Amino acid sequence: MSYGYSLSLVSANKAANAKSLGVALGRVCIPAGISVNQLAQAFGVSRMTVYNWFQGASRPHPRLAPQVAKYIEELKKK
Repeated sequence: MSYGYSLSLVSANKAANAKSLGVALGRVCIPAGISVNQLAQAFGVSRMTVYNWFQGASRPHPRLAPQVAKYIEELKKK
């Protein structure tokens, strides 16, 4: 199921630093078809925040970083 990720977002995610936690999140969520809205609700942030994470424009707040890292690991197991 496609959630309509734009080509520019996908390209920005691919070009961004993979060491960034938000970029890593994007790299597992985009192919898995997990919506930005779903992630925003799960982490209690805005959709724009998730888009910024995916592009490497900002990083998850330190209090959210463990949750985000755990989410990424769980997705990789699937």
